[in-house]
Amino acid sequence: MDWNEVQNFLSNIVFGILLFSTLIYWINLSLFNDFYLLLKIGQVSNLIANAILFFILCSRWIVAGYFPLSNLYESLLFLSWLLLTIYLYLEIKTKNKLIGSVLIPVILFISGFSNLTLSPEMQKSSPLVPALQSNWLTMHVSMMLLSYSTLIIGSLLCILFLVISRNEEIHTEITNNSLTPLPNLMLDYYEDELLTSSIKISEFGKLKLLQSLDNWSYRIIGLGFPCLTIGIISGGVWANEAWGSYWSWDPKETWALITWLVYATYLHARITKVYQGKKTAILGSLGFFIIWVCYLGVNFLGKGLHSYGWFSIVY
Repeated sequence: MDWNEVQNFLSNIVFGILLFSTLIYWINLSLFNDFYLLLKIGQVSNLIANAILFFILCSRWIVAGYFPLSNLYESLLFLSWLLLTIYLYLEIKTKNKLIGSVLIPVILFISGFSNLTLSPEMQKSSPLVPALQSNWLTMHVSMMLLSYSTLIIGSLLCILFLVISRNEEIHTEITNNSLTPLPNLMLDYYEDELLTSSIKISEFGKLKLLQSLDNWSYRIIGLGFPCLTIGIISGGVWANEAWGSYWSWDPKETWALITWLVYATYLHARITKVYQGKKTAILGSLGFFIIWVCYLGVNFLGKGLHSYGWFSIVY
C-alpha cells in the first residue's frame, strides 16, 4: 500500500467520522434536553477528524516538500481543517449544539466533494510549476483560505440568525451591540416583561440565542475580513512578481473584490449602525454564497490567470 492509498483511506475515515458526527448532532438537536453523552461523542469525533486532517496535511508537506496548497484537493483539505479547528474553539466558547448541527454538514459536504468527486490524479501531489515556486504561495493562499473559513462560519451564523428570528422583529432590535453582551439589568427587565406578559419562557431563551449568534457572527466576520484583505494584497504582489501586473480583472480577482465589498459593507453597516438586526444578517448571509462562487464557481469558467486552478490551485 503506497502513500496515496493510505492518504485516501484516511480521507475516507474523516468522511465517515464527519457523517457520524453530523448524525449525532442532529439526533441531539431533536431531543428536548441536551444529552451530555451525545454531545461529548460528537466533540470527540470532531477532534479525531481534525487530528487526521492535520496529519494528512503535514504528511503531504513532508512528502512533497512544499506546503500543501498547490491544487484543489489540498485546498479543500486545508479548508476543512480550518473550519473544524475554528468550530471546535467556537463550540467550547458557546457550548451551543445548534451551530454544530449546521456547520458540521458543510464540512461533511466539502470532505465528500474532495473524496468522491475529484479523480485520483487530482488528489496526488505533483511538482510545482515555476510560477508557484514562490513563498507568496503559502502567504497568499493560506490567508485566503483562512478568510474563507472564518467568513463562511460567520455567514452561517447570520443565516441561522435569520432562520430563528423569522417573524420576530422585536428580538432583532435587541441584538444591536454585538461586541458586548446585553447588560444583566436589561436581561432581567425583558425576562420580567416576558413572564408578566404570559409569553413562553422559551422566547427569552430565543432572545439570548439571537444575541449570541449576532455577537459571534460579527466577531468572526470581523476576524475574517482583515485576512481576506491581506490575502488579496499578497496575491497582487505575487502576481506582479510572476506576471508583471498587480491586477488583471480575471473572474477570480473580480469575485474576490466582490466578496471584499460585501463584507466591507456589512462591517460598515454594523460599525455605523446604518443597518442592524436582520438587515445586516441578510448582508452576512449573502456573503456565504458569494464566497462559494469565488472559491469554486468561477473555476468552471476556465478563463483568466486562475483558470488552471481547477487542476492546479484554487483560492
